[in-house]
Amino acid sequence: MADEANRTAFVELQGRMIETTAKLKQVVNQMRIKEGEKKRAYLTLQELKQVPEDANTYKTIGKLFVLEPKSVLVNEQEQKLRDSDNAISSLSTTKEILDKQLGEIEINIRELLQQDPSLAQQIMNMAVM
Repeated sequence: MADEANRTAFVELQGRMIETTAKLKQVVNQMRIKEGEKKRAYLTLQELKQVPEDANTYKTIGKLFVLEPKSVLVNEQEQKLRDSDNAISSLSTTKEILDKQLGEIEINIRELLQQDPSLAQQIMNMAVM
């Protein structure tokens, strides 16, 4: 009876570990995307600052170019930069939480396997086949 309960607990922990790992990968990927957006906004902002105030500046909308004042484009890029920073900060917090959960799951699995050596043996036999 205890073997079955331990096996069920192991399967549950294994499922949680797979789910948490997938979420962690997704968060890391989102952070990478936001870092790219932030870098693009920063570089665009640096280029816009070099343009004279009276120069014609254009915003792209799909394949269309729309005449916009420089100040509007600068504000948009600054807003994108702030949004990216906020998103990265939020994702970083989420990543820390998921890392902590993953560590706790690993500890629980280790304790379960130390508690029931026969379960560890069964798992090793399944992995070999």
